[in-house]
Amino acid sequence: MSIRSGRSLRTRLALFAGIAMVLLNTVVSAFVLYGIRGEVVDIRAHDVTGMAMKVLLMVKRNRLSPVVRFNELDGIQVVDPAGRVVSSTPNLAGLPRLTTAIPHRDQPNGVAELCDLPGFPGRCQIVVALTAFEPDGEWIVYAFDPAVPWYVSAGVIIFQLCISAILATVAWFGVSRVVARTLAPVDGITRRLAEISAGGGGMRVPVPESDNEIKALAETGNKTLERLEAAMEQQRAAMEQQRRFAADASHDLRSPITAMRTEVEDATLHPEDADWGQVGDVVLANLDRLQAIVTDLLTLTKLDAGAPVRHAPVDLSELVTTETGRPRAKRVVTDVREGVVVTGDRLQLARLLTNLLDNAERHAETRIAVTVRREDGQAVLEVLDDGAGIAPDQREIVFQRFTRLDAARNRDAGGTGLGLPIAREIARAHGGTLTIEDSGTGARFVLRIRTHSTENPSPEC
Repeated sequence: MSIRSGRSLRTRLALFAGIAMVLLNTVVSAFVLYGIRGEVVDIRAHDVTGMAMKVLLMVKRNRLSPVVRFNELDGIQVVDPAGRVVSSTPNLAGLPRLTTAIPHRDQPNGVAELCDLPGFPGRCQIVVALTAFEPDGEWIVYAFDPAVPWYVSAGVIIFQLCISAILATVAWFGVSRVVARTLAPVDGITRRLAEISAGGGGMRVPVPESDNEIKALAETGNKTLERLEAAMEQQRAAMEQQRRFAADASHDLRSPITAMRTEVEDATLHPEDADWGQVGDVVLANLDRLQAIVTDLLTLTKLDAGAPVRHAPVDLSELVTTETGRPRAKRVVTDVREGVVVTGDRLQLARLLTNLLDNAERHAETRIAVTVRREDGQAVLEVLDDGAGIAPDQREIVFQRFTRLDAARNRDAGGTGLGLPIAREIARAHGGTLTIEDSGTGARFVLRIRTHSTENPSPEC
């Protein structure tokens, strides 16, 4: 399809060039014919004047006979001062004076092209008039010769037609070749796009070597295809992540439900032997776990959807002091610098800190250290436990959803595996980062967020 379209365009452009060349040649040929005809008329008039001079000499020498013979001319008339025709060629014998148009008053001689004269019906003639001044008055010699046709001669018109045909053909062929060469890369790009649409090969089109607009088009198309390919890869990755997320979520949601069902079915089969208080405790514990998973899933859904975050100044030092003052199973030690203020949502930042503290509490042996300081224009929050730590190759894995390392599973089977992913998403929503960095012992989580600027506070969303 692309090739046929290219040929159609090539044919149209070649046809346009051919027609334009024909029109141009027509105009040029008209001017050329006009010039040639003018030159030929001047030459013919000069020749006719030369022959009329011979008759004029006869008048001056008084040797004029009633009949003169000039086979080279169509006719001659000699008019005396009284206006009578006193001599002519045999074909004009007996005819009155054929014209009085020339010579003009005060002009002894004249040349004109006249048509439909009495002696030459249906024809045009070059007429030359010469005046002889004699004692008895003015004698006028008229010489007649066929006028030059508009096309000058058959040879001239045939030559012009041949030149026009040759130039039109050359224009057709030249434009056709140039357009074909120009459109060849376009055909290649079109074929490649068709292959891409059919799912064949990488998403790139060939770039021609010539430095012209088509090369720029191909390069721009490749950049667009590159961005499209990247977007498709991101979409595939997101879909795969969503698929894994859905699978993990369904698995983690099934676990407490299965545990509750099993506990209740066992108690129902042997109601007399069942400890219903223990059954209730197990069911409540699984319900708490189920509620925690659902709550975390809703939180992640809001964060993924880009829910608006309320931006307001938050004293990070005061927030850490308040949250670490709550009783915990492990001792919490703080090193908080005063006046570390950030811009963000206090509730979300509190959730981030709580998730980090809960994670540290599950892994710490006896102690959790929390530090707040200002560093290079950023607020830095560190949560460090004295547990076994996290291997460098697993420091990103723990931020994946529903990921719990073996050590975490052994210590706490009730974790949802969503606390750290939620903490990182909150950090990203606030324009910050949450990473795990090296430490002498245990896991060291580091949050970095830009400090609040009093000169240009962020607006609330």
